Amino acid sequence: MRPIAWPLGVLGAAAAGLAYASLYEVRAFTLREATVPVLPAGSAPLRILHLSDAHMTPSQHRKQQWLRGLAELEPDLVVNTGDNLAHLDALPSVLRAYGDLLDLPGVFVFGSNDYFSPIGKNPALYLVGGTGPSSGRGDEWWRTRKRDLPFEPMRRAFTQRGWTDLTNTHASLDVAGRRLAFVGVDDPHLGYDELDQEPADTSADLAIGVAHAPYLRVLDRWNSLGYPLIMAGHTHGGQLCVPFYGALVTNCDLDRKRAKGLHTHHVEGHEPSWLHVSAGLGTSPYAPVRFACRPEATLLTLTSSPPPQ
Repeated sequence: MRPIAWPLGVLGAAAAGLAYASLYEVRAFTLREATVPVLPAGSAPLRILHLSDAHMTPSQHRKQQWLRGLAELEPDLVVNTGDNLAHLDALPSVLRAYGDLLDLPGVFVFGSNDYFSPIGKNPALYLVGGTGPSSGRGDEWWRTRKRDLPFEPMRRAFTQRGWTDLTNTHASLDVAGRRLAFVGVDDPHLGYDELDQEPADTSADLAIGVAHAPYLRVLDRWNSLGYPLIMAGHTHGGQLCVPFYGALVTNCDLDRKRAKGLHTHHVEGHEPSWLHVSAGLGTSPYAPVRFACRPEATLLTLTSSPPPQ
């Protein structure tokens, strides 16, 4: 009987891990906090709430309630890096979930799951280079599929409440007495990004780059153009991580060690930019699991840069 015990133990551990990932952790919403020393010397702190990858369906009431509660944080600015939707009828749920946050200063870009409803995919593809047209796998489903999610009504709803659309454009906002300059792109994972050569606005108190997917071509361009802070989502933090090892994949060309959280990015000859990648709040309905990577929103406190040594 002993030879049977080992495989049964492995199967039992796998079943327990799957139950934990699909029944508990995927709903264990967490508020992360980080401090970014990026403002001019002498500036008062500025608080940014970073939301990403909600992947909302109408039935996700716990997620919607948790998101509504974030308005109590009273951030100075909301940055939404896309993939809000995961169902044809999810827009009313998204708007209710964001609630009073939509009345605060905010900026947004879209991800692929704001345009296209989720479809089932072979999960093994994520382990060998990811999926989507930017994966180099010849996956061009997006060229022939109809954009069936209500992204235009969502765009109108966001902008009517006061959030600024950064789709392939520049903008500036006055936030808590500071002028912030922004550049944004449409989803790089779909190849929709339109990058220009316009340098960061150095007359602003801070210039921020906003994208859904943190592809290196975008990060390199914005670092070379002088953007001190870049914000993105898309990776889900790896979604399935190994304790003490981290993410297995990022579903883009960003390295695994920067799959989530606050890091830096630079190209040769340029000062580093701060890079914040949100692990996001949701998953595809076809893969509703998370392991060692809780769903999250992040409250970034921007502070003065330390003086030169």
